[in-house]
Amino acid sequence: MAITFPLGIDSFQKIRDNNNYYIDKTAFIKELLSQNFEVNLITRPRRFGKTLTMSMLEDFFDISRDSSRDFEGLEISHEKELCTKWMNQWPTIYVSLKSVEGNDFESAYERFRTLISRLCKQFPFLETSNLVDSDDKVLFKQLKSQTSDRVNLNESLCTLMRMLYAHYGKQVILLIDEYDVPLAKANDHGYYLELLDVLRTLSSDSLKSNPHLKFAVITGCLKIAKESIFTGTNNFVSDTISSNRFEEYIGFIENDVQKILKDTGFENHAEEVKYWYDGYRFGGVDVYCPWDVLNHVAALQENEQATPRSYWENTSGNDIIRKFIERKDLWYEAQINEDFETLLVGGSIVKSITENLTYDMLHSSADNLWSLLYLTGYLTRTEGNTGNSGEITLKIPNEEIRRLFNTTVKNWFVDQVKATDRKDLFDALWSMDEEKCSEILSDMIFDTISYHDYKEDYYHAFVVGVLSFAGYRVKSNVEEGEGRPDVVLRDVRRKRAMVLEIKRAPTYEAMEEKCQDAMKQIKDRRYTEGIETMYREVLGFGISFYDKNCQVKAKKFR
Repeated sequence: MAITFPLGIDSFQKIRDNNNYYIDKTAFIKELLSQNFEVNLITRPRRFGKTLTMSMLEDFFDISRDSSRDFEGLEISHEKELCTKWMNQWPTIYVSLKSVEGNDFESAYERFRTLISRLCKQFPFLETSNLVDSDDKVLFKQLKSQTSDRVNLNESLCTLMRMLYAHYGKQVILLIDEYDVPLAKANDHGYYLELLDVLRTLSSDSLKSNPHLKFAVITGCLKIAKESIFTGTNNFVSDTISSNRFEEYIGFIENDVQKILKDTGFENHAEEVKYWYDGYRFGGVDVYCPWDVLNHVAALQENEQATPRSYWENTSGNDIIRKFIERKDLWYEAQINEDFETLLVGGSIVKSITENLTYDMLHSSADNLWSLLYLTGYLTRTEGNTGNSGEITLKIPNEEIRRLFNTTVKNWFVDQVKATDRKDLFDALWSMDEEKCSEILSDMIFDTISYHDYKEDYYHAFVVGVLSFAGYRVKSNVEEGEGRPDVVLRDVRRKRAMVLEIKRAPTYEAMEEKCQDAMKQIKDRRYTEGIETMYREVLGFGISFYDKNCQVKAKKFR
């Protein structure tokens, strides 16, 4: 009988109620409570289980629930003394900020207003409680009905915590998920400082010297500089992907994946799962992306021949990579192009990483760009560091992310070519100006990012991309004569065409010879014969590449 995986379900209670498959991460609760903190910020890339972890904490601590059944048989249930003291013993506020977004500040703020209204509706008893201050009840009613002014709305969490403390006589546990999503969206749409001011007020009132706070756990993708948003917060602890605390609790470690594969009978797929979805390193532990593993195993249950694919790329915007490779203004000063190519062919690079960032500064320097890719899971660190302070060795973690990079680079190149005026190139081709063609193609390939190790098919794809989207008919590897020429370009309106054969030279000095080999292949295999009967002018081009150098030879066949 197939196992039911909770794909897309991030409610711990729902997973347990539905008897969905669950990898026991409840030991995280004991580990969390053993730490000395008032505010704990935990950052991990998306789709690693942050929201499910926060939902688990809410279910465990929330005083309004009886969660004993949800945790029955799980590791934390064996900690009897801890469960007696903490399980369902504390008023708890859990809020996710991921919905606070919009194309402008006003639309994002209205979503924030709606979010707080829905949060208030989870505590209807506060409006009538005899233990709650009457002035606070007025504020509560305004927050719930979305009629409060901005000052009170920005202080809403503090108000709720004060009211819960009055009602229960106990301090409040505050859980804030996806705290940095609103800032990322605000930065993209130009209202970063306005929204930052809202979130700074929201957090400082709730977290800074608040007598009603038991403790807070906050999650996100990036560790926004404390001075930017958590100014003055006491006993603030952060746990990033470089930290050793909690390293095995968010994400799947090797034992988790082996258990899943054993339980589903797909142990023979261990190698492919590791190749595609492992490779992240949190603290001192290798970690798999849970979203990918569960999706792939679920696919195997439907079809045992299912092949691995990228599940990460369609979960939310992957424009981080796109923005990175578009920063050509930084390429020349920081060698980003060359570093990117090293990563794409499986190599590693050493970079200085900063974990305390602000969104408005993410794209201000090459170091910040590398830090962003590392902290959001597109790059990972190797086991060995360089020993220099702040510098770590980075690599692409697995096949899924490598393909995601490749796809993004290809799409970027296509868009770049579409926007480029290639009149000079086509003028040089039709006039058979070999030197000019060689120069233009060399310049164009120099400005691209290579996503293969300079194999012939890479150069082939490059030429096809350069010639496409310019008003000509471009065909690749279509049968002509006694074989399949690499590229055939037809100018139907002017009744002319060209055949291009592409070679990769083993050395710079061999480029001339490879051009001649390409021209000979066009002639010997009679690539132009069928085309000559249809077009008044037919040209042949032998093109050779070595690294980012190009040489072109041309001949008129008709």
